[in-house]
Amino acid sequence: MEAILVSAGVLLPFPFYALLWMRPSLWTRLCGGADPCHAMALASTAMKAVQFLALASVADFSVWPPLWVWIPIAVGQALNIRVYQLLGEDGVYYGVRFGKSIPWVDKFPFGYLRDPQYFGSILSLLGCVYWIPFRFIALWCAGYLFMMFVESAEDPSTRARKNE
Repeated sequence: MEAILVSAGVLLPFPFYALLWMRPSLWTRLCGGADPCHAMALASTAMKAVQFLALASVADFSVWPPLWVWIPIAVGQALNIRVYQLLGEDGVYYGVRFGKSIPWVDKFPFGYLRDPQYFGSILSLLGCVYWIPFRFIALWCAGYLFMMFVESAEDPSTRARKNE
């Protein structure tokens, strides 16, 4: 039963992200005039907390890991920070899908890595295998791979309009 609950916690945000990507007008209507990107950021932060609590419930922090463990975590987080610096909240949280004008970015890591934010997140998760059972790390990574697939096929006709 614990594995099912942890798995549900790890996978929680991905149906939400997919729904928002595929049906952005629904989210903008639900936001009722509030900024849909900011509302998504708040909801995502809450779901991220659930994910971390789910993993913490099965983690073993009793032994200090070797130094190599920190390398993918540090590189992954550096990528995530850089993506957020370049795109801001509106770019990270589907602003283009919600009818916002987001400038194209080609500075590093864009143009060098496909989906650098997801790549960074996956690196960070892989660094956690010392503490967390691999099956849960793999499940979370599969969620990111799923979103990379979903987001690879954007249909501009499904974007929300500014007045929706």
